Amino acid sequence: MTPSASATQINSTRLLSPVRSKDRFLVFGAPAIEEAEILEVVSTMRSGWLGTGPKVARFEQDFATYKNVQNAIAVNSCTAALHLSLMAAGIQPGDEVITTPLTFCATVNAIIHAGGTPVLVDVDPITKNIDPNEIAKRITPRTRAIVPMHMAGHPCDMDAIMQIAADYQLKVIEDCAHAIETEYKGQKAGTLGDFGCFSFYVTKNIVTGEGGMVLARSQQDVSRLKILALHGMSKDAWKRFGDEGYRHYQVVECGFKYNMMDIQASIGIHQLRRIEPYWKKREEVWNVYNEAFADLPITLPADPEPNTRHGYHLYTILIDAEKTGMSRDQFLDAMTAHNIGVGVHYLSVPEHPYYQQTFGWQPEDYPHAMNIGRQTVSLPLSARLTDEDVHDVIAAVRQILA
Repeated sequence: MTPSASATQINSTRLLSPVRSKDRFLVFGAPAIEEAEILEVVSTMRSGWLGTGPKVARFEQDFATYKNVQNAIAVNSCTAALHLSLMAAGIQPGDEVITTPLTFCATVNAIIHAGGTPVLVDVDPITKNIDPNEIAKRITPRTRAIVPMHMAGHPCDMDAIMQIAADYQLKVIEDCAHAIETEYKGQKAGTLGDFGCFSFYVTKNIVTGEGGMVLARSQQDVSRLKILALHGMSKDAWKRFGDEGYRHYQVVECGFKYNMMDIQASIGIHQLRRIEPYWKKREEVWNVYNEAFADLPITLPADPEPNTRHGYHLYTILIDAEKTGMSRDQFLDAMTAHNIGVGVHYLSVPEHPYYQQTFGWQPEDYPHAMNIGRQTVSLPLSARLTDEDVHDVIAAVRQILA
């Protein structure tokens, strides 16, 4: 079994030991799964209630408590959470929604699925988050919402974004796929905007395999989100098969099949209980990486800003071919040859053919996002990492760039 994150202390001296070949592949983003989750899943399977039920309700309440809000709605992905939030925000065909070009395609796709027109603005080259100054330049009479994404767990400049939203009467949907633990000036990510959307995908800070959560400021929005997430059926329709007897439901809107299952929530309940030690473990690894790579010709991730809390979801470095003598993709291949799994977060959205063909976007139109997307590498950063794993990552990076 994977040891608890709090029981793992990184030995900095050992990290300076000689380079050696790793004898097994280090899977990028592999989650820490402990015995409690396994037993809870088994218990759920034996109960006969596998779909949306009491454990989803429990996970929702636990997450709401963690976020200091009244309600949280569990869904099957952050993509679903974004789509539902945009629907509840009233996005209609022709409405423009501003977002970042440096994100996973799901952020943009959700806008399209909701009927909106995505409008990209460039990012800050240091934080990699959407640039509020660029947002202000792209406001039109058709603009209805902003979707800021807290890249890698680094909070966006929410004061500036919320001021723009207030000035133009826009909705704000926070994409918190990387930002479960993130805080901005004492407020938890996902509670600053009108909606907050979270991911529990297998590579995230806490996991349910697949899954998501959505928060809403308005109680009216909360009620509608619950209905939209389960076929448009009336609230708590999952209870129709409960031990209180069959309950009739009514379809009040054309909704979606976006509900979370109790099997997934069984994992999330216990993952959430360990969110703080997992966060502390990732912070520890982050700091060790910073120290180990300080003398290398690469760009390290931006430091957390004052009065914020970084989610430490991704540790991203930039590989500039002129400084390192190799391309980013050559570096990726070299890391794989050392049996170290790595990621790219992300190629900018305009690099992809669909968006070029559909919207006419070109990477050069968003130069900061383009440059980051072509140089960025995400190194392993998870609560599952052992001393040996961290040593192997550092040794591989230093050997490749030596």
